[in-house]
Amino acid sequence: MAAVEGIHGSDSSSKQEQEEQEQESATFSANITTDQSALLALKSHITHDPHNLLATNWSTSTSVCDWIGITCGSRHHRVTALDLSSMDLIGTIPSQLGNLSFLASLSIRNNSFHGSLPIELGNLHRLKILNFGNNNFSGEIPSWFGSFAKLQGLFLYMNNFTGVIPSTLGNLSKLETLSMFNSNLQGQIPMTLGNLSNLECLYLFDNSLSGHLESRIFDNMSKLQVLSMDGNQISGSIPNSLFKCKELMFLSLWNNSMEGSIPIEIGNLTMLQSLHLGHNNFRGPIPWSIFNMSSFQEISLGFNNLFGSLSSNMFDYLPRLRYLDLIRCQLSGRIPMSLFKCKELEYIYLSDNHLEGTVSLEISNLTSLRTFAISGNKFSGQIPSSLCNLSSLMALSLSNNSLDGTVPECIGNLSSLSHVDLRMNNFYGKIPENFAEGCRLKSFLICKNQVEGSLPRSLGNCKDLKLLDVGNNYLNDTFPNWLGNLDQLQVLVLRSNRFYGEVDSYDVTFTRLRVIDLSRNNFSGYLHVNFFENLHAIREVNEKKVKPEYMEEVIVGGTVYSVPGLSFTTKGLETEFEKLLTIWTDIDFSRNQFSGEIPKTIGELHSLIALNLSHNCLTGPIPSSLGDLSELESLDLSSNKLHGKIPTEFTNLGFLEVLNLSHNNLVGPIPKGKQLDTFSNDSYVGNLGLCGLPLSKSCDNDEGTAAKFDRDDDDDDDDDGLNWKFSILMGYGCGLVLGLSMGYIVFITGKPWWFIKIYVRVQQRFVEKKPLQEEFAKCFKESGITELVSRYYLCCSDSSFFMKYT
Repeated sequence: MAAVEGIHGSDSSSKQEQEEQEQESATFSANITTDQSALLALKSHITHDPHNLLATNWSTSTSVCDWIGITCGSRHHRVTALDLSSMDLIGTIPSQLGNLSFLASLSIRNNSFHGSLPIELGNLHRLKILNFGNNNFSGEIPSWFGSFAKLQGLFLYMNNFTGVIPSTLGNLSKLETLSMFNSNLQGQIPMTLGNLSNLECLYLFDNSLSGHLESRIFDNMSKLQVLSMDGNQISGSIPNSLFKCKELMFLSLWNNSMEGSIPIEIGNLTMLQSLHLGHNNFRGPIPWSIFNMSSFQEISLGFNNLFGSLSSNMFDYLPRLRYLDLIRCQLSGRIPMSLFKCKELEYIYLSDNHLEGTVSLEISNLTSLRTFAISGNKFSGQIPSSLCNLSSLMALSLSNNSLDGTVPECIGNLSSLSHVDLRMNNFYGKIPENFAEGCRLKSFLICKNQVEGSLPRSLGNCKDLKLLDVGNNYLNDTFPNWLGNLDQLQVLVLRSNRFYGEVDSYDVTFTRLRVIDLSRNNFSGYLHVNFFENLHAIREVNEKKVKPEYMEEVIVGGTVYSVPGLSFTTKGLETEFEKLLTIWTDIDFSRNQFSGEIPKTIGELHSLIALNLSHNCLTGPIPSSLGDLSELESLDLSSNKLHGKIPTEFTNLGFLEVLNLSHNNLVGPIPKGKQLDTFSNDSYVGNLGLCGLPLSKSCDNDEGTAAKFDRDDDDDDDDDGLNWKFSILMGYGCGLVLGLSMGYIVFITGKPWWFIKIYVRVQQRFVEKKPLQEEFAKCFKESGITELVSRYYLCCSDSSFFMKYT
């Protein structure tokens, strides 16, 4: 009986266990079906899956736990992690995703998800990691993000969010990392973030955050290791509570509007490795206590209103220093020799101070050096040849000092160099001629020195060259059309040298050239049509940018470093550009000996902003096609021999700020309308045939028709001929009395030799002019000396014209 009971008891127990297992299996099946439905809803909201990762893998024929990007728990077999990072997906987030109730980690970073976030995601109470970084989500950051009680990492960086940081994020008591950089956030940083006592990393850089930092906001952040708020509009002073964060290793408040002094208590942060406080409004002395912290690797205090002098041993305690930025800190004295003991130094920025002395030979000790920038100081002497031992050197900036001697030949052999700036010194001799194959040079600037000779052809080996400025020297060479083989070249400045000959590019094209300055040389010949046809970068219409973009020069320290201080003559003035916009376009051929007509194809350079062809020998009419230069802001055609009318198409130039057509042979009425109504008399002076406002000379009828003096104008008609003849009759009437009087005087006194000399000079100069002037010369030749004055009035009737050619 007992045995039987035992058997029956065993059967009963097995049956119960089986029922429980079947029930658990049914529950699991129902739950996994819920997870599957949520994921299939997400799949249906993805509109672009270029790698077919989900299309081919997320199939109902296989278990959800085997799908790509899915992790299931070992106990309940529910979806615990969803990771679709970097799959190039485009789509939106469905509300069903909030049904993944066991989800602990959700990451869809580096895709193109867009739209707003559904409130149902607030049901994911088990979430520890939420990473939506680098997508296109919009709208405000939801306040219900503060309900994720277990959240340790929140990553919302690089999206299109708007509005403020929700104060509810202060409820995330277990949060260790908060990353919301580059997300268009505004407003003040909420004080509630100070409740995040477990926070280790806070990334808020590159937003539009403003206001002061609350004085006690860092009181509870004792575990904070990384604080990055650079690139905002934060004002006020550094809160003293920050210095309680004893574990802080990285501190960046760079590029804000902060003020006050840098507290000496910053020296209490003994674990600090990187300090970036540059580009603010800090004032007062540099707290030298920071130079006693052996942990320092990066120090950036530049572009403030700080001051101080460098002491001889100040770098003795910084053996690990890699990055030093003290630009514009009003530093005086010499570079301490202790700096050259920092063997790990990679970047030195000491520009725009009051430092003096020479460049030490010991610079060769810094074998890891990538950037050496000491421009805008008072350094003298020569560039030490030991500099050529720095095989890792990428950027050398020595401009605006009193350095002299020749440029070391080895500069051309430093294959790592990408940026060389030697402007505004006293260098002489020749530019190094040994730029080697594989040269990585992106910019080479040596303007405002005393170098001579020709432009080294070996620069043609620098295939990445974007910017070349050799202006204001004594270079003597023909136009370097061989530079057209450098398809990255964007800026070419040859101004104020002794270049000569014609400018052409029959065999090569300057396809990316945006700025070309050939002014103040001895170039001659015609302006070749093909040269302008090949300027493809200026022919294309510039794309409108939301934010300004600047010409990139060289990447140093992980950031783009642009070349400041480039100067061009634009809008009638010498203008220095602290940074050069990528959309800036400029053609300056002024003060040469170019002849012939202005090519009509210049009107096809649709993104051209400044054009200067002044002080040449250009002839013919002004092409009406210049009226198609819709982006033009400055146009200078002065001091040439241009004739004909001012094109009425100039009224289309809606951005024109400067116009100079003075000292030509232009005729007719000055067009009216839009920007043309803003220019003064100076824009037109020296054109005898022009009339109408702003000149005092009015046109002869209500329609604005001026008296015509230029017989080469294609638009002249019979009425123009009558007007011209009428002006001759007027001139005759004006000069008749004076002519008779002078004739009588000459008859009595004989032919005075001074008068004969003037006559000969006038005749010689007039012979060189156009048909109207040839007519004057004919008048003089047919006249006797006693009739010269009256004949002069017959031919010209304007004494200023006579004086101009005598």
